[in-house]
Amino acid sequence: MRIGTAKETYAADEALFDTATQRFWLAVLGAVLVAFPFVASQYWLYLACLVAINVASATGLNILTGYTGLVSLGQAAFMGLGAYTVAILELRLGSPFLLNLLAAGGVAMLGGVLVGIPSLRVKGLYLAISTIAASFILHFVFANWKPVTGGTAGLSLPPARLFGIPLDTSFRLYWLILPVTILMLAGAANLFRTRIGRAFIAIRDRDISAEVLGIPLLRYKLLSFALSSFYAGVAGGLWAYFFRVVTPESFPLVMSIFFLAAIIVGGMGSILGGILGAVFMTMVPEVLKLVVGWLPLGENLGVVLSPVRTIVFGALIVGFLIFEPHGLAEMWRRTRRFFHLWPFRT
Repeated sequence: MRIGTAKETYAADEALFDTATQRFWLAVLGAVLVAFPFVASQYWLYLACLVAINVASATGLNILTGYTGLVSLGQAAFMGLGAYTVAILELRLGSPFLLNLLAAGGVAMLGGVLVGIPSLRVKGLYLAISTIAASFILHFVFANWKPVTGGTAGLSLPPARLFGIPLDTSFRLYWLILPVTILMLAGAANLFRTRIGRAFIAIRDRDISAEVLGIPLLRYKLLSFALSSFYAGVAGGLWAYFFRVVTPESFPLVMSIFFLAAIIVGGMGSILGGILGAVFMTMVPEVLKLVVGWLPLGENLGVVLSPVRTIVFGALIVGFLIFEPHGLAEMWRRTRRFFHLWPFRT
């Protein structure tokens, strides 16, 4: 007999979804995701693919910032590394898209390790500035290494192919992007049930104490940068296959701010927080387009929308830090607790 939250077996203790209710709703979610592309319009399929890509990248940043406590504003640059890797391999070698995605993650991982080297000596604002510097360096490389990257004109790549079928529509790409994102989420969720994930959390909570306990800080900080950058590289590769045009301007600094905002709004140090934050922040520009579209701006719509979007991102970061520092994930947990006790809640 189970008492409280005690588990009868090791397998039950290790299960990600340990109740019948959780497994039921997971099955419902899976059925919805499978049925969604058959009933959704092209616009909503486009948004679904974009949300999945952003979830993958935000999860990678959450590993670094939310779980390890290392602030980074270079996530977009690592996505750029992944996107250019995919474009170059696709154009020059025509290698399989899964191999290209793994190579994109590997190249971004190497970049992340190099950028993470200063993390042993600097932290907080200084580390964030060093990642910004890395972003500018990579942007310069993307824009000026013309024989490889195509310069400011960028690279256009053909669609990915599966069994000879081109994945050239949002409907077809959905079946590539969503499974890859789900695998990455499952990997991240299981990571923090291992010694490595717990070492990340220990470094975040008190790095000096973690080192005293025998955790080699440089090794685990570099590993955190590597894993985060791998996620960003794969997300960048998916992005390249989705849009099929890669330019230096595709991955600006504001995109890195977007991902930082996503994990703050969603809830740092939570896999669910990364998902909710990425979904929320992806939908914010679409809502802004509707709101701004109602205003009589005419051709000035695009000019107004860009700064308004940046202001809204900043306002959301400040607002959640002040009023709900644990983000949407904590709001969801409170809602679950309320209905779990209802109608006996006093």
